[in-house]
Amino acid sequence: MPSSENNEPSSSSRPPSSRPRTHWFAKALLWLAGLAVAGVAGVMLTVAVALAMAYPNLPDVSELADYRPKLPLRIYSAEGALLGEFGEERRTLTPIQDIPKVMTDAVLAIEDTRFFEHGGVDYKGIARAALANLGSGGKSQGASTITMQVARNVYLSSEKTFTRKIYEVLLTFKLERLLSKNQILEIYMNQIYLGNRAYGFAAASEAYFGKPLKSISIAEAAMLAGLPKAPSAYNPISNPKRARIRQLYIIERMQENGFITAAEAAQAKQEELKISSGSNNTRVHAEYVAEMARQLIYAQYGNEAYTRGINVYTTLNAGEQDAAYTALRQGIMDYERRQHYRGPEKFIALPKEAEAQEDAIDDTLANHPDNGNVLSAVVLEASARKIVATRADGDKFEITGDGLKPALSGLSDKAPPNIKLRPGAVIRVVKTPKNTWEITQLPEVEGAFVALNPKTGAIRALVGGFDFGKNKFNHVTQAWRQPGSTFKPFIYSAALEKGFSPSTMINDAPIFFSAGATGGQPWEPKNYDSRYDGPMSMRTGLNKSKNMISIRLLQAIGPKFGQDWITHFGFDAEKHPPYLTMALGAGSVTPMQMAAGYSVFANGGHRVNPWLIARVTDHKGRVLSEFQPQPLEQTPEAIPPRNAFIMNSLLQDVARVGTAARAQATLKRPDIYGKTGTTNDSVDAWFGGFQPTLAAVTWIGYDTPRNLGSRETGGGLSLPVWISFMQHALKGVPVAELPVPPGVVNVGGEWFYEENARNPGVSSLGMEDGAAPGNGSAPPAPEERNRILDLFRN
Repeated sequence: MPSSENNEPSSSSRPPSSRPRTHWFAKALLWLAGLAVAGVAGVMLTVAVALAMAYPNLPDVSELADYRPKLPLRIYSAEGALLGEFGEERRTLTPIQDIPKVMTDAVLAIEDTRFFEHGGVDYKGIARAALANLGSGGKSQGASTITMQVARNVYLSSEKTFTRKIYEVLLTFKLERLLSKNQILEIYMNQIYLGNRAYGFAAASEAYFGKPLKSISIAEAAMLAGLPKAPSAYNPISNPKRARIRQLYIIERMQENGFITAAEAAQAKQEELKISSGSNNTRVHAEYVAEMARQLIYAQYGNEAYTRGINVYTTLNAGEQDAAYTALRQGIMDYERRQHYRGPEKFIALPKEAEAQEDAIDDTLANHPDNGNVLSAVVLEASARKIVATRADGDKFEITGDGLKPALSGLSDKAPPNIKLRPGAVIRVVKTPKNTWEITQLPEVEGAFVALNPKTGAIRALVGGFDFGKNKFNHVTQAWRQPGSTFKPFIYSAALEKGFSPSTMINDAPIFFSAGATGGQPWEPKNYDSRYDGPMSMRTGLNKSKNMISIRLLQAIGPKFGQDWITHFGFDAEKHPPYLTMALGAGSVTPMQMAAGYSVFANGGHRVNPWLIARVTDHKGRVLSEFQPQPLEQTPEAIPPRNAFIMNSLLQDVARVGTAARAQATLKRPDIYGKTGTTNDSVDAWFGGFQPTLAAVTWIGYDTPRNLGSRETGGGLSLPVWISFMQHALKGVPVAELPVPPGVVNVGGEWFYEENARNPGVSSLGMEDGAAPGNGSAPPAPEERNRILDLFRN
């Protein structure tokens, strides 16, 4: 039997070309393998060289060990309510231990599940992301770890280049070597941009939900965790649908990674979130106060004020500030309701197609934003009995009955085109207490309100105008206006020092000044109601706000003495020339000055300076500066305590039976004091008053002075604002009884300086002309007229 070897072909029997072809193929494989190895080596060498060259140029990351991001300037009320925020980056630096676990879990679930396992670069994650990008259908996960994002966000640009990626990886390794995982996570949670000017999750929680980070739910945390990928695309305010889709995906990821249970996930998916509707989430309307504080801090710290995390604590009481804001706006809108209708703000053409119409309305109302409770809308239908309008949310509503009264002129068939209410008209509406709609308009008139603690000068509430966004001019501190009759108490105070008493009889009779005597126009001052009631007590003269009484008082004590006396209350002498017109409040004051002036009466005679900032701290709470007011006893005595006491008695009567009787009647407490004021031609309407723990002033008028209306007065316009504020501010405040100071006695139910009780002092004034009570217009006796005219010649 032949051997098996004989069955195999011998080498000599193979085809001649077989050996060379195999040899060539093997050599080719070796050549390709060598080329690949050389290529890999070349790439590795190139990367190594690049890394070697890049590493020395890396920034010093040691500063992150003491992480100090840009922190905004924040203004707070005395209780800690946020009033305002200034700076390019809205951020609240929050230590990692104060960040709720639900927030970090949500972030880790979507951004870097293996954060605590990898060394900065997640190689498994890179492989997983590559595979996911090939077949996930859009739900891929990124390969950048949280450490890589910190390196990029803090030190690098967002451009996608090979060089930047090298730097990012090197910085990642450097950060992982220098910092702990918790430090890196803390930086990320505070540094990342999340849209709406919010940096970090604490700021984002306030921006989007109006609540502190510690209070967020699983659903809210998942919504916030979706923002780092694309803050604008997943913004719950501007893109709620996309934000919702990403939120649901993150909730699923949290469940998959064991951060939450299936039941918690289901509940979170069903939770209805209350998203803030705007970028300004300041809950207390104190924009004018915040701007005042900003200016003061900037003057001290310069641009650094906006980046070093300075916290400013003001003297403002948040509740009283809200009450002041609401009261002033309501008072102005009540006045606006009595004005003629000026017409819609704009007219637009309404497309017939529903979708196009919605777009046109949305675009228009975006340019006519709501102003507090004064909302914008577009008219869809208009008739004499009904208006159908729509808001930006697409909901339609009707205005009927009394709600149409403020704009009846715009519904008339004869209405001019510019005020005619028709489809496409952009109007303003408000909700009434009966939950119906009323048409209105943004006011042209302005106002101011300020309240002080009269014993310290601390500002408790301040509203500088109807709307800070519309008019940033602070009328409390910047508006110089005639005070009218609210200035009379300071003239009466001066008269007490010249021997007058509340019981002094003064003649309410006409006075006339000729053009020749004054060197100008003839002047015949009149009482507000043009009535002259003859002799009356000084107390009654103030109650009724009689101009003739004030003029005769100033004439008797001398305008120069009156000018000097008012400076005791903080008024500028040069703003009040020493003429008899000063008795009618013809000088210039600011509402802040008036509040400080009335505080002198309220605190028993001491001059206090208004102040706003109580404490300034850095972002860690360390006090940078602090202000403590002097005890009242150590402040300058502006007027004698007995003068203040008797003036308080007079002002209490004004609020009880005088022009401000509505004050005590509404507030139902006796410790209310004040004075109304209406300037000539009803240009300015005032009320200044106090309760011994709180002094406040209201002013209403036009920026360019003009008549408010023949029937508009301080008692009708400004007093209701003051009362509304005090109804809130005085809740729970005990009724105050003023102690009787030395040197004052009561005789027959009236208060006197002790020396005037024994010797009556000035018992009467202006009686020599014999004017009788009534509506007579006889000029004063020649002797009295000459004495008065002599004052104008000085």
